Amino acid sequence: MIEYRIEGHTAVITINNPPANTWTPESLDALRLLVGDLSANKSVYAAVITGQGEKFFCAGADLKRFQNGDAGEARRFITAFGYAFETLMDAPFVTIAAINGYAMGGGLECALACDIRIAESHAQMALPEPAVGLLPGGAGTQTLPWLIGEGWAKRMLLTNERVTAETALRIGLIEEVVEKGKSLEAALVMADRVGTLSPKSVQFCKSLMHNARNGVPRSASLAQERERFVDLFDFADTKEGVAAFLEKRKPVWKNG
Repeated sequence: MIEYRIEGHTAVITINNPPANTWTPESLDALRLLVGDLSANKSVYAAVITGQGEKFFCAGADLKRFQNGDAGEARRFITAFGYAFETLMDAPFVTIAAINGYAMGGGLECALACDIRIAESHAQMALPEPAVGLLPGGAGTQTLPWLIGEGWAKRMLLTNERVTAETALRIGLIEEVVEKGKSLEAALVMADRVGTLSPKSVQFCKSLMHNARNGVPRSASLAQERERFVDLFDFADTKEGVAAFLEKRKPVWKNG
């Protein structure tokens, strides 16, 4: 259900569970384990996540798993959601969602867990869980208002409003709209740009930017920012980056 390949310094992850690329606890566990493995791979600088086919990025949870009303199964499922998407959010590399179609419920939450989102022009996004008596439990209630503001987040979640790619771009839910069939290509181009940067610098920047989301006081984050700047001098890539600039050549990163 979760497929991947590595192209250069980029991991391409595909959600493949026809017909709508829905999540199961097993596929969520597979995603979590894969991201963990990729995080330990120093040659991976970025990851692109997309859905198999032309219609669905991911339609969210497989609701057939809830039809018996089993609270134990519900806990198993939502725990898998939380762990998978928190692992994705905390990955040391840059994550890019290539939204190639419908991103609903847990599908949109997967995209929200990524650093950057690129959607195709026909894509639509929503968090429709309350319409079936559920709620977004993969960090959706927390991440969505952080990204787009409380007003639009409530509009999507509390009135079941589905947004188009154009609207998603306007409200800050995504960062780019591309033609149908072009999201993966655009995401890979962006990932290639990530590959020109020091992986350790990117990791530190990403962690610092997440401080505000995680409630770290600004004064503490500013102090940590200065410490991380100095910490970079413990790594060979910092010396390489400065030397490459002065020698007017491209740096050769070792992620260390």
